Order: sequence, then structure tokens, then C-alpha cells
Amino acid sequence: MPIKYQVEQGDCISSIAFEHGFFPDTIWNHPSNAALKEKRKDPNVLLPGDIVFVPDKRLKELTRPTEHLHKFQCKGVPEKLKLQLLLNGVPRASVSYKLTIDDDLVLSGKTDGQGRLQHSIPPNARTGKLIVNNEEAYELLLGDLNPADDLTGIQGRLRHLGFYDGPIDEQITPEMEQALQEFQLSVGLEPDGAINQQTIDALKKAYGG
Repeated sequence: MPIKYQVEQGDCISSIAFEHGFFPDTIWNHPSNAALKEKRKDPNVLLPGDIVFVPDKRLKELTRPTEHLHKFQCKGVPEKLKLQLLLNGVPRASVSYKLTIDDDLVLSGKTDGQGRLQHSIPPNARTGKLIVNNEEAYELLLGDLNPADDLTGIQGRLRHLGFYDGPIDEQITPEMEQALQEFQLSVGLEPDGAINQQTIDALKKAYGG
């Protein structure tokens, strides 16, 4: 039977769809999720407490002749993890890395000329660990970023961009205001430390969504 799923921290449409046996577009484009889709825009950025409608599964029937060998292929639905490594704003090109997803999937390689790396990962992956040049280690919380119009989403983006080192706690502290001012100054906005639509849009653009 259909359910109304309440989003938890770290959930996204891809992980919810995967856990319930659907393709992401089936969930995201369902008419019952139209209001959520309009509000959030990005299926990979949901807020804990959001409600996602998960429909009933539909049985697909196929007719094939008997006494024959038939091969059926189940389509995979991997997600793409894309990262860009920067040092003082400069892309870290051709650096070696090892990426471990959920303590299970191990990937390795070198970043491209723009410091980017990209890999297919399971839709319900939650954590990752990135080791750069066999010495720098970074913990990744996959799907953990909240929408940019929520204060926790603003704090998360400022932290990931290197402007903020405080807690993700929905509190506007002097440290948070300073981080906002430094970010605003870096993108040519009035450094007033205020949360306005210009600042939110600039954060989205700087973070890539």
C-alpha cells in the first residue's frame, strides 16, 4: 500500500526510491509529490520532516514462449558522487586519492585538471572517507546537506566552502555572522552578515546547487 514517508537526516529522493524499489523519477514526478518538488527544487536536497509520497508498486507482466531460455536484466540506479578539490581557491589537479563508501566500496584514482573526481555509488550510501595523497583524510556525510533556504543548509554550505567552522545548530552567532560577511565579501555582495535572497542565491551558485 502507498505510504507517506517522513524524511530523516541524510535522506534524498534517490535513497528513498531505492529503499522502496522505485526509480527516483517515479517518486519525484508523482503528482502527490508536486508541492514538495516545487518547494525543494532539487531531489537530492530535502529537509528532515518533509513528507514524500511513495506509491504502490505496479506489477509488470511479460509474455515469453515456454521451453526457451530468457534473460531478464534488472536496470541499476547508481548515483553519481562528484567532488572538486581546491586549495586556497585553486583546483588540485592530478592528485591521488582513495575513496571509501560506507566502509565497503573502495575507489581510487587521480583528480582531473580541474581538481574534480566522479564515481557511481549506491543511491542509499550514507558515509564516505576521502584520503588525498595518502595523508589527508576527509569524512563525508552523503545526502546530509539541507536546503539553502534553511539556516542549517546555509551553515552547511558555509562550512563546506571554508568560511564557517561552527556547529550546524540553527543559531545565528557572531561566528556565523562573520562567516556570512566573509562569504558576501568574496562574491561581491554587501558584507552586512544578513541572510537575504541574494546571499542564498550566491551560496547556491558557489556550492553548485
